[in-house]
Amino acid sequence: MRNATGAGSPDVRGHVLQDEGTGLVGMSEVVRSSVSDYAGDVAPREAWRVLSENPRARLVDVRTRAEWTYVGLPDLGAIGGKPLLVEWQAFPDMALNTRFAAEADALVTGSGGTRDAPVFLLCRSGARSRAAAIALTGAGYAAAYNVADGFEGDHDAAGHRGTRSGWKAEGLPWRQG
Repeated sequence: MRNATGAGSPDVRGHVLQDEGTGLVGMSEVVRSSVSDYAGDVAPREAWRVLSENPRARLVDVRTRAEWTYVGLPDLGAIGGKPLLVEWQAFPDMALNTRFAAEADALVTGSGGTRDAPVFLLCRSGARSRAAAIALTGAGYAAAYNVADGFEGDHDAAGHRGTRSGWKAEGLPWRQG
């Protein structure tokens, strides 16, 4: 049985049981969207694992230029890659980038990625990247995943991000500016 995105066969918890070319065999951290409008949510560490093992997988950071410059970027250098940078919304007015799908597609395919390979979308906390995953799925991507908790995740007790959940909190490689 295939799910609506063609990314594999999920069990009742949404865990992928078959690869079907995505590199997601045994993916234990996938939470499927209940309406099949994108491939699902994955933990940052699971995205890193697939990016490390599947040379066709891509990471698209959908945050703003200001966030990339002042907060930092995932560092994929150790696995021979780099994040693809496409704003979902533009700072400072946070206007929606109406060319997002076309710009992301150009970067993914221009970097050797394909519409059937896993594409992981990342924002600050997982909200914008979920919307971006839905948009790429609508544009024909078979395996557009949202990176749950994003780059910085939720606020901690002191009101700071980056310590409780997300890419940075999981100790994955990143760099400032």
